[in-house]
Amino acid sequence: MPTTEIPTTFESLCLAAPVLEAIRDAGYVHPTPIQAEAIPLVLEGRDVIGLAQTGTGKTAAFTLPIIQRLLDGRSRLRVLVLTPTRELAAQVKSSFVSYASHTSLRVTDVFGGVGIGPQERALRAGVDVVVATPGRLNDHLERGSVSFANLETLVLDEADRMLDMGFAPQINRIIGRIPTNRQTLLFSATMPPEVEALSRKYLRKPIVVQVGRRTETAHLVTHAVYPVPRDRKGALLAELLQRRGTEMDSVLVFTRTKHGADRVARNLARHGIEALAMHADKSQNQRTEALARFRSGRVRVLVATDIAQRGLDIAGITHVINFDVPSQPEDYVHRIGRTGRAATAGDAFTFMAPDEIATVRLIERVLGKPIPRISVPGFDFGTVAAS
Repeated sequence: MPTTEIPTTFESLCLAAPVLEAIRDAGYVHPTPIQAEAIPLVLEGRDVIGLAQTGTGKTAAFTLPIIQRLLDGRSRLRVLVLTPTRELAAQVKSSFVSYASHTSLRVTDVFGGVGIGPQERALRAGVDVVVATPGRLNDHLERGSVSFANLETLVLDEADRMLDMGFAPQINRIIGRIPTNRQTLLFSATMPPEVEALSRKYLRKPIVVQVGRRTETAHLVTHAVYPVPRDRKGALLAELLQRRGTEMDSVLVFTRTKHGADRVARNLARHGIEALAMHADKSQNQRTEALARFRSGRVRVLVATDIAQRGLDIAGITHVINFDVPSQPEDYVHRIGRTGRAATAGDAFTFMAPDEIATVRLIERVLGKPIPRISVPGFDFGTVAAS
């Protein structure tokens, strides 16, 4: 079990000099709770189940100790990280590259939506770490371009999301090709029965590291609900963005559907507010470009479906706006987890139409607290929403 005294510096975690140098390059001083608890366990070679909300530093909790365990000089494919989305795969790869910048380790990512040829060449050339989505990795297995004969560590990242997306058959096929004598790390925001079954099947005497309750939201996020008729939501969004100006300089807007995301982006353009839509109908290049422009601040508003609610690590998002109320309380938690990250405050606004009142109340019951209502003159549909 983890020690009762939680380490307060990365040096106290006994990380190697090249890893500590990369951490200093990144500007990090103190490990987050999940990093402080998980890193020693991963270094020991233990199987770990990490349960934590978004924005807790979970990726570094496994990448840092894995890099250290790879510093013995043996060059071969020894680590596989499975993720649910292309965006998360690219970001986990980026974390590995950053934290391994003072080593000779080689990392590649493998996901669909782009040509398979360059990925195949990278795999055949030899890498130490592969970060992949299950579907495309199965394609490579069928082509014989990757071998797991020497694999030592398997990471199942965002396990609940992978199962939600129907990847269980692909995950089982992949794990069936991996040596059983390995270390397995499973990270998840929630622990539904499907994830519990997966852990029982593939992990050996795992240690559970849990940070916060599964429905807990980031402490630095300010929540608010705006009662508004459904057909006035677009006008309210434009009003808030125009009225608050630079205060809302990095805004992630969630819609329920792909068409809704496009419609919101077009409406904002008509109000002179540049916005980009991101959803599954966009090509990988379009999605990558949209993220790059949003991350750099060239575009202040990104409108997305729930494809973006998990796995996007974008610093400095000031506001998350639920244009449509999420149907599940845990989706609310995942969405607003895009702001209030890394000790930075953020705001989470939810636009509530009359037919969404019951869903908002369910979210409040699960969160264990009411969400304040904000009435905007000319937009509030009536006092019943605030009762």
